[in-house]
Amino acid sequence: MILDIVILAAGQGTRMRSALPKVLHPVAGKPMLGHALDTARALGPRKIHVVIGHGADKVRECLDADDINWVMQAEQLGTGHAVAQALPHIQNADQILVLYGDVPLLRVDTLRSLSQQAGSQALGLLTVNMQDPSGYGRIIRDAAGRVQAIVEQKDASTEQLRVTEGNTGIMALPGNQAAQWLNGLSNDNAQSEYYLTDVVALAVSQSVPVEVSQPASELEVMGANNRQQLAVLERAWQSIQSLRLMTEGVTLADPERLDVRGEVTVGRDIFVDINVVLEGRVVIEDNVQIGPHCVIINSVVRAGSVIKAFSHLEGTEVGEDCDVGPYARLRPGTRLQRGAKIGNFVETKKADVGEGAKINHLSYVGDAFVGKGANIGAGTITCNYDGVNKFVTRIGEGAFIGSNSALVAPVEIGAGATTAAGSTVTQDVPAQALAVARSRQRNIEKWKRPIKTS
Repeated sequence: MILDIVILAAGQGTRMRSALPKVLHPVAGKPMLGHALDTARALGPRKIHVVIGHGADKVRECLDADDINWVMQAEQLGTGHAVAQALPHIQNADQILVLYGDVPLLRVDTLRSLSQQAGSQALGLLTVNMQDPSGYGRIIRDAAGRVQAIVEQKDASTEQLRVTEGNTGIMALPGNQAAQWLNGLSNDNAQSEYYLTDVVALAVSQSVPVEVSQPASELEVMGANNRQQLAVLERAWQSIQSLRLMTEGVTLADPERLDVRGEVTVGRDIFVDINVVLEGRVVIEDNVQIGPHCVIINSVVRAGSVIKAFSHLEGTEVGEDCDVGPYARLRPGTRLQRGAKIGNFVETKKADVGEGAKINHLSYVGDAFVGKGANIGAGTITCNYDGVNKFVTRIGEGAFIGSNSALVAPVEIGAGATTAAGSTVTQDVPAQALAVARSRQRNIEKWKRPIKTS
């Protein structure tokens, strides 16, 4: 079956009170339209057509891709009018699936079920039974339970408003009927708009079967028209992620205090404390412990490692059995070998830290290679930047860098070498040597401190 997907994303979203187009507001760190696109792609369509209007340039710039056909809706004249704008770009499709750019929680399985149920000859509707269907169009059925029409709330009678089955707007149109139906819509209604929902009555009048499917939950088809609804979607998404991680072998100190903003792959017997943020592509292997208030972005944490409280990792690879933090910052390009230790208030950037090496506290190591078993004392910095270019520091296996050392790159500290505390090292240090690079101490006898004058 040839499937084309149309995603409606032209609305302004005035209730968001924002200069940002509504569909670009994020859920779990990704624009709502981005979620809709991911779901659409999973169905394997021939083409995805995204109908844009308000903030079109921003939307396109943010999410442009080769598999998207951007369709402009210059005037917002209703959902039926919006889908009609995409029709000239759709040729010989067996089915046209209509989605919405502000519905980020919709599951692929739900759409696949709807699509298969409708096929190429029936009209497919996704409806939802609600305790409070306010704001939703109502599904009108006959005495035999067959769908006859969808009535928008503003056009509904008192009796019709009592119906609790709501229209989600998500619909599968048979490709051979779509153009005829959409061109036959009228705007004779309270909104003076061309409603996509009116195709239901047209299908019934032509004896085209109407197949109805429903999602697993009401939240799955919820859209966001304001920031309050956006917050509900955010927490719903996070709840889904927490349940998935716990199912896969993660213990969460509090499932409501974890934020997943990307793709997280986990092993077993992992513990994650409160207020942890996992962003981008994150891999966490077996027996890892992550302390409270940590942020891990686009990083890998290998088996048995411990990430202590308030640590921030981005673009890093933490090897097996490493110890990081608390209050450590590992910046992009950091790579820790097995058993390495990064302590409190240590910052690394583009640093390869060897097996069992230690940078215990209050240091900056950037553009550096740190050998196996090296020990870098408190207050050490690699002076890797001259204001224009970056330079590399190489620290050999088993080297000992005394506290408060400044290693001025490019420089190499040989295996087993030592730098005396307080040294500013500007030349290479041979293996096993001691480098002392500091001014000679002078003691001035009978020195008097300055006295404060009035």
